[in-house]
Amino acid sequence: MTQPKTLYAAHAALIESVLTELVAEGVLPAGTSFANVTLEPPRDASHGDLATNAAMVLAKGAGMNPRALAEAITAKLAAQPGIVSADIAGPGFINLRLAPEAWIDELRAIASLGDDYGRSAMGGGRVVNVEYVSANPTGPMHMGHCRGAVVGDALSSLLEFAGHNVTREYYVNDAGAQVDVLARSVHMRYLEALGQSITIPEGLYPGEYLVPVGEALAAEFGDRYAAAPEGDWLILFRTRAVAAMMDMIREDLATLGIVHDLFSSEAELQASGKVDAAEQWLRTHDLVYDGVLEAPKGKAPSEDWEPVQLPLFRSTKFGDDQDRPIKKSNGAWTYFGADLAYHFQKAQTADALVDIWGADHAGTVKRIKAAVAALTSADGAAPKPFEVKLVQMVQLLKGGQPFKMSKRSGNFVTLADVVDMVGKDVVRFTMLTRKPDAQMDFDFDKVVEASKDNPVFYVQYAHARIRSTLRKAADMGITPSDADLDRLGAEELALIARAAQFPREIEAAARAREPHRIAFYLYDLAADLHSYWNLGNDRPEKRFIVEQDAQLTAARLFLATAIGQVIRGGLGVLGVEAVESM
Repeated sequence: MTQPKTLYAAHAALIESVLTELVAEGVLPAGTSFANVTLEPPRDASHGDLATNAAMVLAKGAGMNPRALAEAITAKLAAQPGIVSADIAGPGFINLRLAPEAWIDELRAIASLGDDYGRSAMGGGRVVNVEYVSANPTGPMHMGHCRGAVVGDALSSLLEFAGHNVTREYYVNDAGAQVDVLARSVHMRYLEALGQSITIPEGLYPGEYLVPVGEALAAEFGDRYAAAPEGDWLILFRTRAVAAMMDMIREDLATLGIVHDLFSSEAELQASGKVDAAEQWLRTHDLVYDGVLEAPKGKAPSEDWEPVQLPLFRSTKFGDDQDRPIKKSNGAWTYFGADLAYHFQKAQTADALVDIWGADHAGTVKRIKAAVAALTSADGAAPKPFEVKLVQMVQLLKGGQPFKMSKRSGNFVTLADVVDMVGKDVVRFTMLTRKPDAQMDFDFDKVVEASKDNPVFYVQYAHARIRSTLRKAADMGITPSDADLDRLGAEELALIARAAQFPREIEAAARAREPHRIAFYLYDLAADLHSYWNLGNDRPEKRFIVEQDAQLTAARLFLATAIGQVIRGGLGVLGVEAVESM
């Protein structure tokens, strides 16, 4: 069975067919691209139902005045069934007004498609690797990781809903000095488990979350490593500690409903020789050379800096401000060098890459993008798309004041503690109520407030209201029906018009890699639902249930069911539950 085409997709196809006719007639040049032609709601609803920029973006290529081209387009559009009017606004924008039947058809499409309404084939099955969280494996997840975790997971779901094949990846940074510090910290807890009195030295991790790791090692090895030199136990303790921390991290992420497909180890990457292979590949393509970095600004060779020859990546060739070392003077890989090889590995199996990073890594974006461009295009291929989304930190507040919680970690607020306090859905939706690169305050009082100012409550309440209404109607023996949808009036059609935007919002958000757009859209849809609901407070004939008119009630229940479906679908993309009651 062929699925019905949604309203925006159908009218976008109609506009393209009109433009194709104009090409055939010689009004538009042969080969004209329609890629920049858009179809969207007018900014002012009084102007119509749909607006297109077709004449504005195609006029130059046609050598025409935009209004003249708009006249040719509107003449054809106005003759199409279902279009009441096609008007030209300003320098050449085209506003369309649709017949009510178009909205009724869309309402039926929502019902017909159900959970698949809004789902898109835009991605064409292309593989997108989304790497997010990738916190150092040195302790439990804290709120500094939370926002990036939610953004990355919601983006992954969004891309899947838009037709991509997504790999959710976590890069385990287990090859740096921080994991040696972790091993030494665990050794202190190991000694403690053996009955020794300890004081955690400055520079080690003081959190009590390491106590069980030390106890497990003491139970397994007794006092074998109590007085042994560090070289005897460091690798063992590091391996066990990292494994324990990753188990803890997985548990913490699970409280947010986050499960990764792939965990890639930096240590395994280096041990496999893939970093060396990446260096040789780059040298073969003249992208790495041995050279000397310029002295840091203000430094002279006689001071704290002396020139050292290092292998340098030609990142200036790709827009960076200087070439970057991939190894240190002691032969160890720089973080950039290892990261370069890691992205090289990811690019072998993905059509596009997306990294979600904390804003504190902004300084490395240019060089890693340069590296990926080099690695994926050196043999003449087009560079694989690669984006880095930066996520700002979250400030915890309570009643508008900075809030400090008890900390099992020793020096930070854990994600699990926050989820325990307010719930997964509140945390997830709240993290998506602002653009990721904007600062965010997380006020424990506001995020659980039952008001319009709390987006997660406002959206979930809209769904709960619908479900409550449907249960009440069922108790009265009334079920939704599309038999008399022509009874729906202007207010109801306006609600359908908002719901009809969901498929295009999905595609736009996926294209921009911005899942927060769906949260914004759901808030607007919920606001429209609540506004319509409130009409019935003063006008009983506007309520969803009009007891003396069963046919009208059935039609409005059909509408309510469809709106609930769209809210539920959008919340599902964001990983938030659509509650049945509140």
